[in-house]
Amino acid sequence: MTIDYTIKWQPGHERVAATALHTFMEDAGGFKDYAALHAWSVAEKENFWSRVWDFCDVAGDKGARVFAKGDTFAQSRFFPDAKLNFAENLLRRRDDGVAIVFRGEGQEDCSLTFKALYDLVSQTRQALRDAGVEPGDRVAGYMPNMPETIIAMLATASLGAVWSSASPDFGVKGVLDRFGQIEPKVLFAVNGYFYNGKTIDCRDKVAEITAGLPSLVKTVVVPYAFPAPEDGTSFGDFTGDFEPQYIDFERFSFDHPLYIMFSSGTTGVPKCIVHGAGGTLLQHVKEHRLHCDIRRDDKVFYFTTCGWMMWNWLVSALAMEATLLLYDGAPLYPDGYALFQFAEKYRCTLFGTSAKYIDAIRTAGVRLDPNGYDLDCIRLVASTGSPLSPEGFDYMYESVLPNAQLASISGGTDIISCFVLGNPISSVYRGEIQGPGLGMDIDVFDENEKPLRGEKGELVCKTPFPSMPTGFWNDADGARYHAAYFERFPGIWCHGDWCAWTENGGMVIHGRSDATLNPGGVRIGTAEIYRIVEQLPEIKESIAVGQEWEGDVRVVLFVVLAKDAVLDDALRDKIKKAVRAGATPRHVPARIAAVTDIPRTKSGKITELAVREVIHGRPVKNTEALANPEALAFYKDVAEIGG
Repeated sequence: MTIDYTIKWQPGHERVAATALHTFMEDAGGFKDYAALHAWSVAEKENFWSRVWDFCDVAGDKGARVFAKGDTFAQSRFFPDAKLNFAENLLRRRDDGVAIVFRGEGQEDCSLTFKALYDLVSQTRQALRDAGVEPGDRVAGYMPNMPETIIAMLATASLGAVWSSASPDFGVKGVLDRFGQIEPKVLFAVNGYFYNGKTIDCRDKVAEITAGLPSLVKTVVVPYAFPAPEDGTSFGDFTGDFEPQYIDFERFSFDHPLYIMFSSGTTGVPKCIVHGAGGTLLQHVKEHRLHCDIRRDDKVFYFTTCGWMMWNWLVSALAMEATLLLYDGAPLYPDGYALFQFAEKYRCTLFGTSAKYIDAIRTAGVRLDPNGYDLDCIRLVASTGSPLSPEGFDYMYESVLPNAQLASISGGTDIISCFVLGNPISSVYRGEIQGPGLGMDIDVFDENEKPLRGEKGELVCKTPFPSMPTGFWNDADGARYHAAYFERFPGIWCHGDWCAWTENGGMVIHGRSDATLNPGGVRIGTAEIYRIVEQLPEIKESIAVGQEWEGDVRVVLFVVLAKDAVLDDALRDKIKKAVRAGATPRHVPARIAAVTDIPRTKSGKITELAVREVIHGRPVKNTEALANPEALAFYKDVAEIGG
């Protein structure tokens, strides 16, 4: 099928001239277009990244060296002599401008000024230090996307401690699988939240999580859905003994750990990906200022949870001295206009969401123009999580925001930023990501490391970049880190996306090339499902795959039943409830079917990829690697997954 990649948006000359990217291009040598600038940014990476530091006014000591080549890709380092503090860069503005606006579903809006944010971070920082938190210690958040989460993160970062977070829709086991590995000293946790018209009580889960983390010296409860506890553990109790004071930011190395992010857990417990403060900051300010053209006093919104890297990306917009618009709740409650009402009220300039959300409001028939919405304030709509379809581009330009730049962006938790994204000086083509990120030396390879043009292949990055992980937690020799990204093509980062360049210099992502599930644009690890399902006495074994369905991906679960068990509606309901309680609602399979065997490699590992190919009617490659290839026959023409 041929896709019509017509131009959907073009910036005028005045708009181009007003962008920070245009100014950067002129300062760097007067490049004629984005493609020329990108080629230079890759060829002259030291000059480029040094200029990004200066242009984006990073607070810190840059040092003499920009890049130190290591023996391997992963051992190479940017700004090895630099010193900085991540929180200092996000807290430089301290006036009465609005830093954060928060809307929780069904709740009254609230806001914080930059001065108030600074003061609250100061108090929380003192409380953390009083609790014994030191540089390198871990602090965790089991929190919604709300101001207290940002305050706790910035206070943590200001001390040189390491922040990690999960959203409160995660089950207890999912949280312990993550936080149990990194042994946090302090946990910030919400007592409940609001979603789709319901109040969700988290108090019992918080108690279980606290009991399951022996490393904790303190659990701080944020009273959101319920009143503050009376046992002295509330956020107010934690910070109440401290007065706001000047923060003397200690500056740490460029690679000093800032965040621990988690992989999807496809082959076991989630991997703990460590990101450095400098690489995260430099990538984010580059993307915010140059790619997204975020300016002082802009209003930046991204619909995200604290379990997704887009939360970390959003928070960094404080370094642009912009206002963050935070929303927590169901995006389609009470209807498909909820987020647009929020955006209109606060004059949003960047509206970030997922391709799944765009598809959902299209299905719901959301149309802004006939309903009197004034959203010309939005200059940029960013979409990520999964590829945005050509029809999604059509819908957004015809029915939602005809004058905004629409940027489909893609990167991931692994790099806490983007490999490919938009830019404000180039055309937007239907169905395409505009192009590679500046300084990101990406390409598309076939299985023999041959670059491809116009054909699908693996997304790779050929040379180091600042926001590559500094390592994995508890991976002293780097073996797991190397296996995750460099085994496919030695010495070259292989990202695991199946993609293709377009004739316009853009890119189309066709999905993940591995077995990670991706329903609604949210990456899900199959191992997280197995650990829950296989605890049920009726289930002997299971395998989960993603089925392409109605423009998205849905989770299909196949189970091998225990003796005398029957897969009826009652058992299906039991399985779904267990997955929802133990993981998240997104992990719940859309279809469940019974099989009598599961295909395995000769080393005994189950193979989701083979099952995925079979249910889509595609040939399975390399069946000789399977110990029991005859098992694939059980997955052909399964009635339960046909509708």
